[in-house]
Amino acid sequence: MNNIVDRLVEEYIREMIPQNEGIIKKLEEFAEENNVPVIHPEVAKLLEVIIKTSKVESILEIGTAIGYSALIFSKAMDNRGKIVTIEKREDMHRIASKNIEDANLKSKITTILGDAEDLLPQIHGKFDMIFLDAAKGHYQKFLLSCIEKLSENGIIVSDNVLYKGMVASNEYLVRRKITIVKRMRKYLKYISTHPQLTTSIVPIGDGVAITYKSGRDFSE
Repeated sequence: MNNIVDRLVEEYIREMIPQNEGIIKKLEEFAEENNVPVIHPEVAKLLEVIIKTSKVESILEIGTAIGYSALIFSKAMDNRGKIVTIEKREDMHRIASKNIEDANLKSKITTILGDAEDLLPQIHGKFDMIFLDAAKGHYQKFLLSCIEKLSENGIIVSDNVLYKGMVASNEYLVRRKITIVKRMRKYLKYISTHPQLTTSIVPIGDGVAITYKSGRDFSE
């Protein structure tokens, strides 16, 4: 259940979005049939606008899943930019690699199998955008591990930050999710109050945080 946006409003917004075609459409069908979470259509469209208007040419993604968001991002960059994406689950990594190969984007999208916390120190270079869409309870660790890889005037996008409404209100809280919710609240507080970060939390999809880092050096 999604408690973030009124159902009728959400349906109306999604009706305004043109249907995807080709392999992206196939991935949407696969995700629905196999209950694989992918970015919501309205979130994908928002990120497409951000990528185009900010002239993003390189993206670091934490949480590949089946490669859906990586293909969306590459399309937004007219298949010219570079993407490095990390996935912890071997089965998802295998599926994503096949999907990216089928899309003829292996030269543009690099998929890496492993734990992001271990792998991030080994990734070199700067990225115009960092996309966090992995374990929700570890966003702050991911952020601190990769923020120095963000280009000047770069953007960090964190998905699912309202977590089905549970982060915003205890009314929706499920007991077994308490630890994740507490960590996400701490993360949102951190990125919203840090003097070098400017953050907007947008209540679409399952909640998206868009963060801008000022200054070349970052201090915790």
